[in-house]
Amino acid sequence: MASVYSYKDSNIRRTWALFAGFFVVVIAIGFVFAQVYQNSAILVFAVLFSVVMSFVSYWSSDRIALTLAHAQQIKREDNPYLWNMVENLSITAGLPVPRVYITPETQINAFATGRDPKHAAIAVTQGALTRLENEELEGVLAHELSHVGNRDILISSVAVVLAGVISLLGDMFLRSMFWGGMGRRDSRDEGGAVFMVIALVLSILAPLGAMLIQLAISRRRESLADASGVLLTRYPEGLIHALEKIAADGAPMRTAKTSTAHLWIADPFKGSGVAWWRKLFMTHPPIQDRIKALEGR
Repeated sequence: MASVYSYKDSNIRRTWALFAGFFVVVIAIGFVFAQVYQNSAILVFAVLFSVVMSFVSYWSSDRIALTLAHAQQIKREDNPYLWNMVENLSITAGLPVPRVYITPETQINAFATGRDPKHAAIAVTQGALTRLENEELEGVLAHELSHVGNRDILISSVAVVLAGVISLLGDMFLRSMFWGGMGRRDSRDEGGAVFMVIALVLSILAPLGAMLIQLAISRRRESLADASGVLLTRYPEGLIHALEKIAADGAPMRTAKTSTAHLWIADPFKGSGVAWWRKLFMTHPPIQDRIKALEGR
């Protein structure tokens, strides 16, 4: 399986690039708002905040993602069927057995998280356990284990925290400007007016940029995990049939979050209640395209 998991160095570089980009964005936001409010402490706070959140995202992003999904960890005796399947696939792939979780959602879905294969976790929805056949569930689990083997669980997990922080900062500063912050600078100060406009633009675009980061991270990694998962099971029909069921599944996910959508094997935002703008920023390639790729079409 060594040839299957050949992208780990690339993903490590991408993780460091994500950290670097996060530093730049947060410090840039801090600098602009330090100019708007004429308070250098804001820039110092931005630097310290970016460092602290980077450490938090590295060490705790998996726990944050699992908590947001309301996932409950299980042992072998709790669900021997699921546990044994994960264990057998892990042995075949030459990977440590990850922690196994179940979420109470009825939607068919699953995700993997963690900073490395030794600290990985796989979460499966109750809907996947009850509605997928043995080979289909095996295909889904192989897909998620491929994320572990390809070492892209770190960058995906880190993105949950970092993208969420960027969106939160943008929203916080936008609210502060409309709740009295705009009047703190003399309107005759042209430099202040320029920074005010820049701050407003950053506040609006920051959440959009965070969403685009997640989209860019997710689309390529899902296609790679599909291919790697099929190589692991040697049975592409299992994953193909699972994806067909996922595509036909209209069950909503109550715990779906924009910050964690890119982690799941398929976008969790489904059903008639999904806003039209959400569909423009789907974090996954179309399932029919993924099926065609697996069928060699």
